Amino acid sequence: MYRVVLSAFSMIDPETYREAFAELVDDPVTVEVAELGSTERLIEAASDADAVVTDIDTPVTAEALDRLDLTVVARAAVGVDNVDVAAADARDVTVTRVPDYCTDEVATHSVSLFLACLRSLKRYDDDVADGGWSWEVGRPVHRVGDSTVGLLSFGPIARRAADRFAGFDADLIAHDPFVADETMAERGVEAVGFDALFERADHVAVYAPLTDATRGIVDADALAKLDSHSVLVNVGRGPVVDADALLDALEADAITAAGLDVLAAEPPEDDPLVGRDDTVITPHAAWYSEEARDDLNWSVAADVAAALVGETPSGRVDPDADWL
Repeated sequence: MYRVVLSAFSMIDPETYREAFAELVDDPVTVEVAELGSTERLIEAASDADAVVTDIDTPVTAEALDRLDLTVVARAAVGVDNVDVAAADARDVTVTRVPDYCTDEVATHSVSLFLACLRSLKRYDDDVADGGWSWEVGRPVHRVGDSTVGLLSFGPIARRAADRFAGFDADLIAHDPFVADETMAERGVEAVGFDALFERADHVAVYAPLTDATRGIVDADALAKLDSHSVLVNVGRGPVVDADALLDALEADAITAAGLDVLAAEPPEDDPLVGRDDTVITPHAAWYSEEARDDLNWSVAADVAAALVGETPSGRVDPDADWL
């Protein structure tokens, strides 16, 4: 018999796991749901467990792995920045993720945030709700087709977003040291260096995962290269953007607006970026559609089942991958 612990996280649907394990694993699988959220809770909940399906808020550290006897740690998301992948590999624990369950959703959400900021939708809506009816409240608004949009990272989500941005006739540039220039060129995107991205782009959309190399990479120096009409969108990870530097840029009108689906701390507590008329913030919801949630849970369950029976899961994270 196998024991699988699921985080009591709203993205995770226990019934899908029970159905999948009944279909994919010959031996009985016990599925339990636990409130995680910390390393200590993880260690307590996963004692004697074979697998854990974890959330974004639970650090899976070397200490936790030492005190548990896991076969697989499954991350119910694209990113694995809260999992010590190297420590897991050293202890023969497989780490999995689901890199493609919400590609369309996040790409679409990033463009939605961009358009909401560029078209001053929040200011217009607030003004109408207060009894106003003036197009001037949103000034200045500029054409998308006259702009250059810079993409920070060029993985599957950014590539899908590039297809959408291209439909607005925007010029596209991107920076990603792990993607060949030719791959970008195939989508009509010009590869540029990091500094050039911010120097040349009118607007920047961030898709980068959180790693040691990307933490805080969008800092005051990078933001200073943008113009006062610029919009910054972040659907990657909150800490990729220096929150203090972004606030300073908005306060100084050095950029016009920011659309954020991710923040440095989630949920936010007294975050000065929240509630501004020049920010549009969504609650890490870019991944969401009913279809994406279904795909996520079935894919994670299938990966856990594969690991339990000694097979290689399709979503296995390569501990030697460059992007880690």
